[in-house]
Amino acid sequence: MWKYLDKEKLKEFVLSFDLVSGNKDDEEKLKLLYTISNHPEKFYHKKEILKKNGGKRQLLVPVPALKQIQKNILYHVLMGLSVSPYAIAYVPGKSLVDNASPHVNQKIILKLDIKDFFSNITFEALYAALPNTIFPPAIKVLLLKLCTYEDYLPQGAPTSPYLSNLVMKNFDNYIGEYCRRRNITYTRYSDDLTFSGDFHVIELKNKVENFLDVMGFSLNERKIKVLRPHQRQNVTGLVVNKNLHVSKQYLKKIRQEMYYIEKYGLDNHNRFTGKNATYASLVGKVNYVLTIDPDNLEFKQYQKYLKMCYNKNTLEV
Repeated sequence: MWKYLDKEKLKEFVLSFDLVSGNKDDEEKLKLLYTISNHPEKFYHKKEILKKNGGKRQLLVPVPALKQIQKNILYHVLMGLSVSPYAIAYVPGKSLVDNASPHVNQKIILKLDIKDFFSNITFEALYAALPNTIFPPAIKVLLLKLCTYEDYLPQGAPTSPYLSNLVMKNFDNYIGEYCRRRNITYTRYSDDLTFSGDFHVIELKNKVENFLDVMGFSLNERKIKVLRPHQRQNVTGLVVNKNLHVSKQYLKKIRQEMYYIEKYGLDNHNRFTGKNATYASLVGKVNYVLTIDPDNLEFKQYQKYLKMCYNKNTLEV
């Protein structure tokens, strides 16, 4: 039916998404959108961040004008599209707890990781993921040009996480149903796939790998893990052997930080350890523990102390 839309109707369609913030008139808004979409690679800068394993991850960060457009695409367009119930990351209202809790007290846990996840999501895959019944082809192309870098999904753009869930929707639903019929629990947190239950590991791994191969993905062989009850079964940072809890190592690190901060102060703690901790970041870590264990009196005291320090520090500034 979209063939009956003329150029003026398509312009109205684009403007209805309210993608450009500010007081520009309609022609200025359209000019900006088409200027960026014609050469999107000019509107990003590269940034490296350290990974937990000591390596580096390269991000492609959009310039402020494009970033705001992408946020508008995310909130005004993409979040109106449903993702699979097996997708946990980047879904409002869902958290690491939702990803880990279904896997508590299981005989086998299989953890798989998709290699170079975002950079292997192509423009073609994204185009196929946006429903034809909602978007005319020309609008799909424009929206996706505003969200891609050299025709793949850039890690660092606010639209990339939700778009990745849309691309993975058919995979999640198929694998999720395949697992459900075999009493296997499945969740996906971005590029981390977790399966638990009592099953044949190689058979399931091959099933998943074959489907991913068709989609242009591959597994990171170094990150494949099979965890059994006599081992620490860790799912996205949470231990799930008998019940859901934060690892002892994570709690120990927070206790050490709190000890030195209470004794020497935050600035001296950072100077001695070479860290760049902030009260806000430490509150985040403590709050994370309390989401898992809300009755932990020790960490409630940490929370109270850190908030007091943060408020005092803010007033002094």
